[in-house]
Amino acid sequence: MKLLSRKTIIATAAIAILGGLSIAAAPTQAASPVARSVADRADLSPGPLSKLPLTDRHLTKHERANLAVVLRAYHVAEGDSLDVNAFVNSFTKDGVFNDVVAGQSYQGEALGGVPTYMANLFPDVHRELKRITVNGDVVSIELAIQGTFKGPLQSPAGTVKPTGAKVDVPTADFWYLRNGKVEKFNCFVGYSKMYSDMGVNFDWASAVNKP
Repeated sequence: MKLLSRKTIIATAAIAILGGLSIAAAPTQAASPVARSVADRADLSPGPLSKLPLTDRHLTKHERANLAVVLRAYHVAEGDSLDVNAFVNSFTKDGVFNDVVAGQSYQGEALGGVPTYMANLFPDVHRELKRITVNGDVVSIELAIQGTFKGPLQSPAGTVKPTGAKVDVPTADFWYLRNGKVEKFNCFVGYSKMYSDMGVNFDWASAVNKP
């Protein structure tokens, strides 16, 4: 087990740029086809809509279209269907991805580094969507990022070698849309749980003994 200081962990989080990119999912693993069914559509029909864990199923046409944009962004960020250009094009020209916990923001071409890095670190990455709330131009999602640690993690303390450990990371995503594109994506990743699952833990002793 590799011990890193709290400062190093947070710095690593900034490098990791692990946003809450997720595949459309109902509470079971069977939801993957739902994401694929809306990948090239501008709206959601009642069938796919009924399979999603929505807090309110009475969505307007505008809200359904916004949800479809978000589900498509998730889909093209998956390891087995990665399309960096499509992900970047989901955003407005001034669109921003905020990895809030790590304190990092990405715009323009830098947006493409987020799904690419995630796919390299967890090639089988899957997000289980637990609750989806759509309110006009805002889509809020509670989810869990799941995957296998198969890619090396570069940290300020050196390279953390992959162990094949499974991760199950609590995450919250908040998507803000404008005219059918993402203007702002705020992602809150449970990094403490993620690194613990990967075998990297806080070195509390260094904080306690700090002068």
